[in-house]
Amino acid sequence: MRSILVAVCVGLLFVAITLNPQTPQTITIDANAVGTPFPHFWEQMFGSGRAVLALRAAYQRDMRDVKQVTDFRYVRGHAILHDEVGVYSEDKQGNPRYNFTYVDQIYDGMLAIGVRPMVEISFMPKALASDSTAIHPFWYKQNVSPPKNYGKWDDLIRRLAQHLVDRYGIAEVSQWYFEVWNEPNIDFWAGNPKQPTYFELYDHTARDLKSVSPLLRVGGPATAAADWIEPFLAHVSQQNVPIDFVSSHGYGDDTVENLFHTNEQIPMNQRVCRAIKKVRDQIKASGRPQLPLFWTEWNVPSYGDLGARDSIYVGPALGYDITQCDGLVEMMSYWTFDDVFEEGGVPEDSFHNGFGLIAVGGIKKPAFYHYALLHRLGYERLANSSNSVLVTRRADGSLVVAVWNLVEPNETGTTQHVKLEFHNLQSSAKVLISRVDEKHSNSLAAYRAMGSPRYPTQAQIEQLNRESALAPPEAATLTNGALELDVLANGLVLLEVPRW
Repeated sequence: MRSILVAVCVGLLFVAITLNPQTPQTITIDANAVGTPFPHFWEQMFGSGRAVLALRAAYQRDMRDVKQVTDFRYVRGHAILHDEVGVYSEDKQGNPRYNFTYVDQIYDGMLAIGVRPMVEISFMPKALASDSTAIHPFWYKQNVSPPKNYGKWDDLIRRLAQHLVDRYGIAEVSQWYFEVWNEPNIDFWAGNPKQPTYFELYDHTARDLKSVSPLLRVGGPATAAADWIEPFLAHVSQQNVPIDFVSSHGYGDDTVENLFHTNEQIPMNQRVCRAIKKVRDQIKASGRPQLPLFWTEWNVPSYGDLGARDSIYVGPALGYDITQCDGLVEMMSYWTFDDVFEEGGVPEDSFHNGFGLIAVGGIKKPAFYHYALLHRLGYERLANSSNSVLVTRRADGSLVVAVWNLVEPNETGTTQHVKLEFHNLQSSAKVLISRVDEKHSNSLAAYRAMGSPRYPTQAQIEQLNRESALAPPEAATLTNGALELDVLANGLVLLEVPRW
């Protein structure tokens, strides 16, 4: 008899669990709450491969596509001074020769799409290099040494800047940014000792640009892993060197030791914004406390063979970074907008865990659709109690809410049940629901189902983009002012709720 009672109880418990799924996480949202400004700092600048790639049709096509779904305003790429662009050479007598033909084509193409350059002043033309053997191991073999003659370097920078002003007008070029070099604290700079020789390069370059027009905007130090900020700002303040912005880099999978010089236990999904806050605090404590901060390279952790950057993981990781970095940085430059990218050589597969939103051949990754959804957020943020929910308000009073279920790729996650309770809204208001998750806009899964062709045909690429395109939003209705929804592991859900 006792065994029968136990069996009955177990059965009833099973039924109860089946009929009553997990208790939802409840988030309260007040449509009348006081908001804070919420500029879309995460989607206004993107990185790219080196500058000469901008001449390629695939690069321009991908830039147009990203521009259509984001607030893409600036693009930053390396190596505008690389010999393949043909800017600088010398005749047999050692006299400088300048050629801006490809520079014009590169910037003409960007501007035609509606994107302005963040001009990274790099790398060293071989004819001007102090060390012909200082070649970086990247596939395009850039020279990273200081100039052999600063008089010639000064003339090169002034000629380049003057040419840009003459071609595009100061009203246009004054809206660009000029960043001096790339990551001089690591192997992208062969000056010895590194820091003072970079400071010398910065001083010359900044003053050269300002000599053409004080309206040209220049900054640095463009360092890897949030480094050198304090000594750099002390130097420009003490020497009265022009500076209009501070820039640095940091990735989710940079080590804590490199980013913070400590042995703290900081999860990868918090490292970027913790590093940004560190630099922001250093700027505030410097002699130039009002300088804007641009994070000109970042990305979510790659997780190596797990291929995180090609997967649906990007959206929840991006959402979490946005919530943490809000208010700390003027622009973050996701590295990169596409996979027309050759630092390690010509890509061998469409999905190879590359940095971009668009894979080789023009296949739109889940990250492309993540950015498209988050672009719809409003420009005013409303506080809430969850670090997995971002509540915003548009100018017309409608609410846009992003909800995600972040699971690190090396962990196992489950579907999360979320309940949103809206106050000061019609209790039966309409809601539009859009998703990117394992089942929606997952081009990586579709590519694998296709057999992961190494060289997909144009017909296959078109099929993948057609099948993974964002679906029309689902229509739903609040019930007594609330909405319950399931968010799959590493799913991103966007809700659009009209005010009236």
